[in-house]
Order: sequence, then structure tokens, then C-alpha cells
Amino acid sequence: MVDRATLPDKTFASRVDWNLLRTFVEIVRAGGIGAAARRLNKQQPSISAALKRLEDQVGEQLLRRSASGVELTAAGTALLGLCEEMLEAARMVPHQVAQATKRVEGIVRIQLISAVASPEFDDSIASFHRRNPNIHIEIRVSPWRAVLDALEHGEAEIGVGYDSNVRSSLVYEPLFVERQQLYCARSHPMFGHRVDRLGELKDEGFVLTGEDELDTITRLRRRYRLGTRENGRAEDINEAIRLITLGVGIGFLPVLAAADAVAKGRLWPLLHADTEPSYDIFLLARAEPSRDTATQLFLDEVLRRHRAQRRA
Repeated sequence: MVDRATLPDKTFASRVDWNLLRTFVEIVRAGGIGAAARRLNKQQPSISAALKRLEDQVGEQLLRRSASGVELTAAGTALLGLCEEMLEAARMVPHQVAQATKRVEGIVRIQLISAVASPEFDDSIASFHRRNPNIHIEIRVSPWRAVLDALEHGEAEIGVGYDSNVRSSLVYEPLFVERQQLYCARSHPMFGHRVDRLGELKDEGFVLTGEDELDTITRLRRRYRLGTRENGRAEDINEAIRLITLGVGIGFLPVLAAADAVAKGRLWPLLHADTEPSYDIFLLARAEPSRDTATQLFLDEVLRRHRAQRRA
């Protein structure tokens, strides 16, 4: 005989109070019943009663009170994931309806670091334009700190770049791992050779990228006293490639950005591949959920394609 308690409740969706699910999410996000009550501007007993009604409907305890607030049970963890998916789907309704009825217009402002080489990101832009031809796409290039500042100040909605820390006002989605290499021009005496000790290059003239230089590279240079002799400076990676190729100095460049010049024999990588510094490049957005439809659809396009690529 089948134990009916183990069968799924087919009537749950029709009888559950959806407002209780939202209250449950707020309790978890706030870290406790009292904090959730203050956030929702309700009395604490009403929040406690709402949680009890939801647990009765689900048939499982969802939260345990602890010294730090509340802790999720296994059932609560499972339910929280589902609730967040449902809330996200509900939030996307007006955006998706607007897209389906071809009523989406507006501007997507993207701020990124120079020489971003990401086929997935490029494919996302192309796909987004095909779906939304009436949306204007505006791209600005700036040093990585300026990208972060533009997002925080509301001057851009989407960013692509690097961050040596984590800002609570932003959300981060890793796009790809970028590597840098130290290059010299064909005219340099070390062209065709590799460097075993970076300290050997402390007297070499360097081309630096100023504010565009990432903290990872700055720390590496300072550790080995590289770049104390500055022969040139370019705030844009493409212009740094120009100066290094012309023999003004050696310098660090993203591997993908320099690949064409290397293939043509104009640049030479001085470091062994296993010593190349690497770091994450992120898709960045403001953490606040109230984005306009054009921006939200673009963000969803990039995330959807990128996550599908990771699963493949």
C-alpha cells in the first residue's frame, strides 16, 4: 500500500497564500522575525503568525530561532530557493511582456575597461540587438576604478571590468579569467627569449597604463621593482600596445588583446606561460532591483548566455 504522506500535494499551489511566501523571504533576508517586522512596517506577532501559517501549509518547520536570529532548516532552504525563483519570475513579467509586444525602447549604458575580449559578451550584444532593435546601446571605455564609480553613481547601468575588492552596492558575475603577459617589441634585445627572474628587468624602460593598470599588476611590479624607469604611458590598452610595439618600452598587456601583434611577430611574450598573472573579469550591475526594462533585458541576455555556456 502506498503511503499517501509521501505523495505530492497537487492542491498546494491553489491553497497556499502567496503573501506568506513573500513574508518568509523577508524574514530570511532580514535575519529575523523582529527585523522583518520593522522592514515591512508590521507588528512582530503578525509576522510570527504568518510564518506559522506557512509552516502549517507546507507541513514542515522552515526556521529555527538562534542566538543570531533565525536558521533555515533543510525544508526552509529548499523553499527559499523556490521562493526567490518565483519572485524573480514575477519581477520579470513587465519586462518580458514589453519585449514580447515589441514595445521596448530606451538606452542601455555600458561602461567597461579597454580591450575587453569576450566572444560571449559580444554574442550577447548581437543577440540582444536582434531581439530589441529599438534599444540604443551606449558603450563607454574607462579605467577600471572609473567603471565601478560610474555604476555606484548611476552614470552607467551595466559594467564590465575588474575589482580588487567587493562593493556591497554592486553585484558581480564572473565573465572570464583574463591573463596578462609581459611583452617586448621585435627591436628589443630580449625578443625571442624568456625571463626566468623578473628582478632581472628592474632597469628596463616600461610602458605603463596609469589608472588603467590593475592592482594585480601593480603589486607584481612593485614586488620586483619593475617600471621605476618609465619610458611611456597610455591609459588605453590599445595605445599601450602601440607604444610597446614601437619599442618605447616593455610592458604588461592582456594576452588576448596582444594576440594579434604576437601572431604577426611584432610583440614577444617574455614570461613563461605558467607565471602569467591572472584575475577575474566581471559583469557588474548595481544591486538595486529597480532597473528599467531595457537594462534588465540586456542583463538577462548576458547572464542567460553566459550561464548556458558554463553548463555546456
